[in-house]
Amino acid sequence: MQLVIHTNHVIEGHIRLTSLYSHPFTSKTFNIMLKKILFFFVVTALYTGCKNESNHSENMAMDAAAPETFVSSTAAVENNKDSTRKFIRTADLKFKVKDAIRSTYDIENIIVKQGGFVTYTNLASTINYTKSTQIKEDSISKSTFYTVNNTMKLRVPNYKLDTVLKEIARNIDFLDYRIIKADDVALNLMTNDLTQERNISNEDRLRKAIDNKSGRLNDITNAEDNLESKQEKRDAARISNLRLKDQINFSTINLVLYQRQDVKNEIIGSRKIIEEYKPGFG
Repeated sequence: MQLVIHTNHVIEGHIRLTSLYSHPFTSKTFNIMLKKILFFFVVTALYTGCKNESNHSENMAMDAAAPETFVSSTAAVENNKDSTRKFIRTADLKFKVKDAIRSTYDIENIIVKQGGFVTYTNLASTINYTKSTQIKEDSISKSTFYTVNNTMKLRVPNYKLDTVLKEIARNIDFLDYRIIKADDVALNLMTNDLTQERNISNEDRLRKAIDNKSGRLNDITNAEDNLESKQEKRDAARISNLRLKDQINFSTINLVLYQRQDVKNEIIGSRKIIEEYKPGFG
């Protein structure tokens, strides 16, 4: 069998292939489209990689965030530009620490350093349960499972509350809760001021009436009682203002800290009960 190849067919096929390759759409346009597709995939890959890296970095930043970044709050920061507002700021925290005794000393030092003071601290060990095991005839192993905790009440200058919370945060191993409040008492102060002014004016008129002694004895007695009542109201309003100003100037921190359950093991000698000797009969 002989394979016959016609020259004209080969030439015709070559012309067709050349014509197909040289077609504007299949050569130049195809190359441009190919470059665009490759460029799109490269840009998409770069964007996806950068986004994943950014998300990864953000997640790592959140995981590695220091406790002071979430313990404090804008509610704990004093705004010196707003003179019309008078805030009483309080903070309530509960958290676990690695060592309750060391954290207690550290927190007390922080408070003193920032110009504050401790008004209450109750460091105690709470026994959860005990377990006794007889290890020898005359010895018992006693295991006491306990938790050390402390309840504290702290007062710090109002403008130092944010700083104190951030410094306390270095002791936190696990945060149970953090509550920060800022109550505006400007109207309360104004009310007390007006009450004092009004009572002072009434007291002056009553004093003049009593000094003139114009009227019956019963009227004078009633006037004196009324004067005393006005004075009591004025004093109460003044004391209320002093209390509010003290709470404004010094913020209150209510704090509960605790450490994980610990155990204390000890060996206790068991004493046998010696009964009184009784002679036998016979």
